[in-house]
Amino acid sequence: MNARKLPTVAGTPARAGAPIAGAWTSTLALALSGVVPAALAAAMVLLAPQAVAQGTKGDPKAAEAKIGACIGCHAIPGYKASFPMVYSVPMIHGQSAKYIENALTAYRSGDRAHPTMRAIAGSLSDQDIADLAAYYGKPQEKK
Repeated sequence: MNARKLPTVAGTPARAGAPIAGAWTSTLALALSGVVPAALAAAMVLLAPQAVAQGTKGDPKAAEAKIGACIGCHAIPGYKASFPMVYSVPMIHGQSAKYIENALTAYRSGDRAHPTMRAIAGSLSDQDIADLAAYYGKPQEKK
């Protein structure tokens, strides 16, 4: 059997059914595309709180109003980003809540260096991260 080592964030492994892409994009790409102006992206990173408060309880219903920045990339099957190189964007629904929380916290603090995710996570409060982790960490409902 061909075993594959899955990535981890702060010791929390990814699920085998939801691989994580290890590619990079640039905050500049967001600024050029009009998604996030460069000054706003920089401010989001610099002014962000640096750790999720212990015991912050996530609310998946509250996250439904917060997923707009996520679904543009992470909800499109087979989506590929092309700047600065082509890579597959991972589907994140179904990852463990702890993995999502650890990943967003690592992006927010700069421990994970993906510029687009750093800018987005930098705008999230502890409660936002807990809510998104609870939302994406639950099984996706069939429509």
